Amino acid sequence: MAQNTYDAIVIGSGISGGMAAKELTEKGLRTIMLERGRNVEHIKDYVNATKAPWELPHRDNPTQQMRADHPVLRRDYTLNESNLDFWVDERQSPYVETKPFDWFRGYQVGGRSLIWGRQSYRLSDLDFEANAREGIAVDWPIRYKDLAPWYTHAERFAGISGNRDGLAVLPDGDFMPAMEMNVVEKDVAARLKKHYNNLRPMIIGRTANITKPHHNRVNCQYRNKCWLGCPFGSYFSTQSATLPAAMATGKLTLRPFSIVTKILYDKDKKRATGVEVLDAETRQTYQYFAKIIFLNASALNSAWVLMNSATDVWPGGLGSSSGELGHNVMDHHFRVGASGDMPGYEDKYMYGRRANGIYVPRFRNVGADKRDYLRGFGYQGAAGREGWSREIAEMSIGGEWKDALSEPGKWTMGLGGFGETLPYHDNYITLDPNKKDIWGLPVLAIDATLRDNEQKMRIDMMNDAQEMLEAAGLQNVRTYNNGYNMGGGIHEMGTARMGRDPKTSVLNAHNQVWDAPNVYVTDGAAMTSSACANPSLTYLALTARAVDHAVGELNKQNL
Repeated sequence: MAQNTYDAIVIGSGISGGMAAKELTEKGLRTIMLERGRNVEHIKDYVNATKAPWELPHRDNPTQQMRADHPVLRRDYTLNESNLDFWVDERQSPYVETKPFDWFRGYQVGGRSLIWGRQSYRLSDLDFEANAREGIAVDWPIRYKDLAPWYTHAERFAGISGNRDGLAVLPDGDFMPAMEMNVVEKDVAARLKKHYNNLRPMIIGRTANITKPHHNRVNCQYRNKCWLGCPFGSYFSTQSATLPAAMATGKLTLRPFSIVTKILYDKDKKRATGVEVLDAETRQTYQYFAKIIFLNASALNSAWVLMNSATDVWPGGLGSSSGELGHNVMDHHFRVGASGDMPGYEDKYMYGRRANGIYVPRFRNVGADKRDYLRGFGYQGAAGREGWSREIAEMSIGGEWKDALSEPGKWTMGLGGFGETLPYHDNYITLDPNKKDIWGLPVLAIDATLRDNEQKMRIDMMNDAQEMLEAAGLQNVRTYNNGYNMGGGIHEMGTARMGRDPKTSVLNAHNQVWDAPNVYVTDGAAMTSSACANPSLTYLALTARAVDHAVGELNKQNL
């Protein structure tokens, strides 16, 4: 067997790619995982994980040069000194914004699993049935019951902490012990439960931070430095969880600096045969061959690979026969909500830096509630005491000022909404014919924006947050709606959606490309709708389910 031939190829090493590699190798398949970026070794390459801000040259603040070099990252918290290497350099990998789109990427082994927010929720049939119920886009080809055992499989391996809250809109999972709300959050939750008759429950977040030792990983240390890489392995990432499991089988080959430029296709066999790879360092081109291919390069890049795999059969790219490849771009819109001050509790404080917050599941357009827009939103947030960095208007210098800042400030609390974006066909990406990256490859042009439905939703996201905080006893409640460019939620979805009909979707119910059934896509590209809950747990479940299907089909010689 040639060295460039494997049983399976995985494109991408992030949350879903790592899971694909783990599942494939544990089922006995010789697998190569191709990552376009550099290698990042667990612990060793988390160079700032144990540093305090004052140990960094610019106290973790972006310099003017950094701002000039990273015009996209500078739009949000993503531009900072402590983990700049975990984000893509836009000078090397540009893109075209037909409409403003904040594309925050991570090109390295582990991808964005090193820097994700870790909130982990199951979707419910309210989400899986929404498109069909409302006549939007196409119907999901699966329902909650199809994915439920795979959610459990993913939760047990990843280690998701949370409570079993008994909410139909947010199914319970197989959880580790939950993190604890602080005193103000507990009281606010109790007041909201009473005021709204439990129709707007506030729960502790369900997060991929383990709360007890698990698979050679140490429980969360409450450092809240997850975005720097966790030397304890407390949060789920490729490096802490899936890569060690895959490597332990002896069947994984990891190749960084490997840009997959196209999937190779045999039009006579109607199957993919392998991939073409551009070495990011040497600029040499290689080919790797396998019986099955898992495409997990993240939603927009997975679509890029498919579109760049154009043949005389499909000039629009592999998977383009339906006309939906690259369309239906979705994200979660946010930067809207409210915050306020909680009087009292001066003798109470919280300890540690909990890497988690509270969550209010969707309550709009649920049951008897009907709004003038479709779908809904959830809230994430937290309560805490102001620290030394707060402003004290009546003081600006001197001993009294220093003494005041040595004491904790008042309690505050905020709720920030995360809203669902509908799958609009004309929110789409294309290969730009004029612009290239530093490797001479075409870049994406992104044409996607929020519509009236989401803008109406944002009004409720702001006003409901104010109403809830005031109902819970907070004072000086302030609302905000800071506007939103798509992409900022870092939850890109929908560019190669699942469906029931090859004429209207790119993937079938098992995440196979209709046009090449030995190619599986299980990252955000596969999503038929976005729901409003964080999507990464769904990617893990879809991936494990698809691997199980692929190996079964391989054993039946159907692939």
